[in-house]
Amino acid sequence: MIDHAQRLTEAIVRRAKRLSEAERQSDAELDASHPNRRPKDAATLILIDRSGREPKVLLGRRHHGHKFMPGKYVFPGGSVEAGDRTMIVAAALHPQTEARLMRATPHPSPAKARAFALAAIRETFEETGLLLGKKHKVSPRAVAPPWAKYAEAGYAPDLSAIHFIARAITPPRRIRRFDSRFFVADASAIAHRVDNMVGPEAELVELVWVPLFEATRLDMPMITEVALDELSARIAAGLPPDLPVPFYRCIRGRFVRELL
Repeated sequence: MIDHAQRLTEAIVRRAKRLSEAERQSDAELDASHPNRRPKDAATLILIDRSGREPKVLLGRRHHGHKFMPGKYVFPGGSVEAGDRTMIVAAALHPQTEARLMRATPHPSPAKARAFALAAIRETFEETGLLLGKKHKVSPRAVAPPWAKYAEAGYAPDLSAIHFIARAITPPRRIRRFDSRFFVADASAIAHRVDNMVGPEAELVELVWVPLFEATRLDMPMITEVALDELSARIAAGLPPDLPVPFYRCIRGRFVRELL
């Protein structure tokens, strides 16, 4: 088996090549007619299964009828909603995770940091039926509407199982722009599953568990590939909560990678 050091080196080389390609793609897709929209806060969750010899990640294939990334393989995720700030939790974020989520963020607060992680868990549940949490009596009427079905299952989100591994902002003058936070959780954190959330007419038409080091062979957005490289590096380091978090964004027409 290839050792972690070699995998980490290969991941860094791949990342550099992809960022260079992304920079060229940025120029090709730029449309000055689009207003320079403020990016929406968003969150994505990467579920990883490390029970076998090779880690696997969960990816969903988007419906071909979608205008945004049709047919692409993506991680579950979506926009942060107001109700994500107030959802009851079974366990809090790690303090270092909370602190990094507040860096370089307008009007930072613990509630806002918590909302990013909660949005990732909620969107994963809505798109896949997979629920991360702990048994907890929560009345569906006591939570915001987007969380009602989650609460009906008898669970509350467990934020202690969440790792923050990357952040990326869509370049200016795109039809849709997101300020996305990428989280990771081990598949062992899945506490419950609701069926029939994935199918031919759903947002995700199928779910696949793919070996981490083969996942980039699928048709996926550039930033998804970059996030997989970041995950490879984190796994090589043991997924500690104290590692700096890379922040990808476009400044004066060039993609940059900063650390939070």
